[in-house]
Amino acid sequence: MTRVAAVDIGTNSMRMLIADDGGEVGRWEVVTGLGRGVDRSGVLSDAGMGATLPVLGDYGQLMDRHGVTRRRAIATSASRDAANREVFFDMVEETLGVRPELITGTQEARLAYAGATAGFSGPGPWLVSDIGGGSTEFVTADTAVSVDIGSVRLTERALPERPATGHRLDEARSLVTGLLAALEPVLVGSLIGVAGTWTELPGLATGRDEPTITASAVTGVVEMLAGLTVEETARLPTLNPDRAGVILGGAVIAEAVMGWCHAPLAHVTVHDTLDGVVMGLLASV
Repeated sequence: MTRVAAVDIGTNSMRMLIADDGGEVGRWEVVTGLGRGVDRSGVLSDAGMGATLPVLGDYGQLMDRHGVTRRRAIATSASRDAANREVFFDMVEETLGVRPELITGTQEARLAYAGATAGFSGPGPWLVSDIGGGSTEFVTADTAVSVDIGSVRLTERALPERPATGHRLDEARSLVTGLLAALEPVLVGSLIGVAGTWTELPGLATGRDEPTITASAVTGVVEMLAGLTVEETARLPTLNPDRAGVILGGAVIAEAVMGWCHAPLAHVTVHDTLDGVVMGLLASV
């Protein structure tokens, strides 16, 4: 039996999926904030790399313990923007046992689409939205677009304080809607949201792990989060506290995405880029 592993080195989170011919073996995620400050400085910080490398070392050991025979690591928005990424990649290769592959926003979008739509049966056409820390991807069966705004990047540009003032919130909303207005309009039968922001939103709205969330509920989450400090946000019962500093930015992007594509409802799934990488690894055996 072939056992493979995919690692996603993101702007905010380090994620790993191990799977084999029989299905998923395990899925892991740790928020390390690798890309904090990259939008301003153009480099990965010592603090970000220092928090990230031990996590990737743990992932390498987990792969060995689970008998992984093929592994692939991808690096996304923060690494695309960082002038010192090759130095970081050298350290990751020693720690993880494989050198990260820098992928484009379009490649990231395609992988997210493959993972999110496998087994999905909602009405078409499908639009997959992947809100990351540094970028947001939009992909249909025919097109893939990456926009340089994500939960970390938006927080650093427009939402540095909590609670967020009305002026700051308006500024953040205007920034995102302006970026989305430049995209070609798409016809959407089902909006599918993947990655951390989307998977956190239903719990923040209802207190339950739901597979869908309405546009009005997302707006309610934005208004609720804007009125809280980061410390108060971290105490919300369903939220990963490590996301407390950037979840408002992610929710603002989700709100704008639903308005842009006129989707009254978003389907939320944990199947995403990692699943797309794993599918490719298993198919190429």
